[in-house]
Amino acid sequence: MKRTPAGLLLAFLILPLGAHAQSLDLLPNAPAPVLARQVNAALPATTGGVRTLTRRQAEAMAIRQNPNISIGKLLALAQHQVVREARSANLPNLTGDVTAVDALDGSRISSGYLTGSRLFEHAGAGGTLSQLITDFGHTHNLIASQKLEAQAQDANATATTEDIVLATDQAFYNALEAQALLRVAAETVQARQTTDDQVRQMTKNKLKSTLDLSFADVDLSQGKLLQLDAQNNADSAMAALDAILGLDHHVQFKLFEENAAAPPPPQDAQPLIQLALKQRPDLMALLYGQQSAQKLARAQREQMLPTISALGTAGTVPIRPAAYYSNNWWGAVGVNMSIPIFDGFFYNAQAKASTLRAEADSEHARALRDQIVRDVRTAWLASTTAWQRVSVTRQLVAQADLALNLAQTRYKLGLGSIVELSQAQLQQTQAEIGNTNAQYQYRLSLATLNYDTGTRP
Repeated sequence: MKRTPAGLLLAFLILPLGAHAQSLDLLPNAPAPVLARQVNAALPATTGGVRTLTRRQAEAMAIRQNPNISIGKLLALAQHQVVREARSANLPNLTGDVTAVDALDGSRISSGYLTGSRLFEHAGAGGTLSQLITDFGHTHNLIASQKLEAQAQDANATATTEDIVLATDQAFYNALEAQALLRVAAETVQARQTTDDQVRQMTKNKLKSTLDLSFADVDLSQGKLLQLDAQNNADSAMAALDAILGLDHHVQFKLFEENAAAPPPPQDAQPLIQLALKQRPDLMALLYGQQSAQKLARAQREQMLPTISALGTAGTVPIRPAAYYSNNWWGAVGVNMSIPIFDGFFYNAQAKASTLRAEADSEHARALRDQIVRDVRTAWLASTTAWQRVSVTRQLVAQADLALNLAQTRYKLGLGSIVELSQAQLQQTQAEIGNTNAQYQYRLSLATLNYDTGTRP
């Protein structure tokens, strides 16, 4: 997953910046936007001409508009129709026929298949009703297998939704972090411009050398270049967020988090692991698929058993040769038993293949369980470490601010050099960047932990 604009961070770390970023807190709360139903009108409301967007609103937009979620839901609906297909074997089958024949009465078929050989000129209509009595569990297990497949598809659709939610959180926090770094870069340029103006004036008054002015000019130019990189990274992050939200055009959002203070991480990973094993939708989909394969294997084996069905037919022949038809109606009922004797081991092979697939699904589920345990523990460790980094980087910012103030005072009094001031500015900027990264990476680690446990944030 993308954590931070690496090029911008590297440039901040290796180039001597001279900015003192003021505020890295989240943007102030704004009125909650009203989400519309149509895609073109589904954007949040504007505040001062700028559209505002919270993380929860971004998740709601992605769930409503992302095409991957629609695909998952449509596939789940299609699988429910397959259940109806399988259930139709238990329902009566009624067909109607209308037949008219123009022939030489009593003529016979001289070649072809064995069939009724006498042809008469007649017209008639009738219907046939067939009803399965029992196939000794074959249809029942087919229906059960398709129902489990439908449940598996529903779980897959839920898993797709959670994938999109996690991707939305990642894109949201990446964009929020990029915008914060852009503010850092803008404040850097502003502070560098102020320093450059001061040094230039002192150089004119013969209080500083041209070497100091050259250092200030170089730092200012580097700050402007970094601001351009920060703007590009912020625009790229916003484009990625637009794509996740299912938007086909660029929208510039003012992002903010509803909760200014993120909650601390859980104290123990073991309850999270047990929770994940119970409610992870991808694991549930595999388990449903395994049970479906087992039911299908039983149904395939039961094809070798007899099938008993009832048949009924009735009709009328209003146009007929009287010599051969004494009545103008006909009808019959009966029971039929179909017994498979030998099919070239076809049914046996089908049953064996389904059994092997069920065993493979069982192994897939076991592998996923092991992966879930690892992922949850790793995500918990990452969130715990990120939480500790927030506290450490906050202290580092306070210490860097103090060092920068001292360096600025020494430089104004002529007790320090421009190199000392640039170094203090660089350390302060690095501390601000580290604090910004730590804040958003901790929130992103919580979103990842919720995803790994199957919990919607």
